[in-house]
Amino acid sequence: STWFDVGFLELRRISWDSPASLVEKLIKYEAVHDIKSWADVKNRLDSDRRCYGFFHPRLPDEPLIFVEVALVDALADCITPLLDESADAVDLNAATTAIFYSISNTQDGLRGVSFGDSLIKRVVETLKTEFPRLKTFATLSPIPGFRSWLQKNAAAQLERLDASAREELGRAVGFEPVTAAHFLAACETPLALKPTSAVRSMLMRCAAQYLGRETLHDKPLDPVARFHLGNGARVERLNWAGDPSGKGLKQSYGLMVNYLYDLQRLDKYREGLAHGRIPVASAVSTLYF
Repeated sequence: STWFDVGFLELRRISWDSPASLVEKLIKYEAVHDIKSWADVKNRLDSDRRCYGFFHPRLPDEPLIFVEVALVDALADCITPLLDESADAVDLNAATTAIFYSISNTQDGLRGVSFGDSLIKRVVETLKTEFPRLKTFATLSPIPGFRSWLQKNAAAQLERLDASAREELGRAVGFEPVTAAHFLAACETPLALKPTSAVRSMLMRCAAQYLGRETLHDKPLDPVARFHLGNGARVERLNWAGDPSGKGLKQSYGLMVNYLYDLQRLDKYREGLAHGRIPVASAVSTLYF
């Protein structure tokens, strides 16, 4: 931990002009959204993107952690456009929002040594200097633990519904009284659910409950939530079909979440979290049971 203290680390931008051996490291270590080709990695290093890594002086060609950033004009609600190799680059003069859409640790031997907090702070400072118009810093994040949690806790969530909501859900799945098995079976094809579907509404409510209220040892249960909320972010918005890939459906029924880094409130949110209060925007907290 001492040897790899963040004070020793150098923040460097990784670009398409970086050595090919370094770009290959991105392909190798990307842990959130697999890089499928050189065209894919080139898109992630395009003019409207930034990628930064922490490097140690004794490992100059080996990133310890890196973050991929998309510069856009609004809070992103779906990963597909960000990974679309054919999409035009965003006009940087119009960019108001920096979206952190992938953070990957690269060294198993450094598991437990935290670089993420410092990395995000340094990257925000760097981006603000380069792009003074940027006002919003947020993530578009997976919810990796949601599906497995719901599989175990669906019955308990159904118990939270009042009689009217339970009847509506029963009609939606075709079984009354509705059971956990009925609900979970209906969740297996989330992309086919209409916006007005009671199943979709229930899934969103369960996700809000999972992110905003479920804890383990007084910390958020979801590992990605634990990381970002521990850095002072707040749960900002849930995004239906945010990741329609097979991996996204398997992890969280396709749901993704934005964590907002409000630079004026990081310490406030971190302090609240230390006292068991998970910071959640009203758009999410209104979904609670």
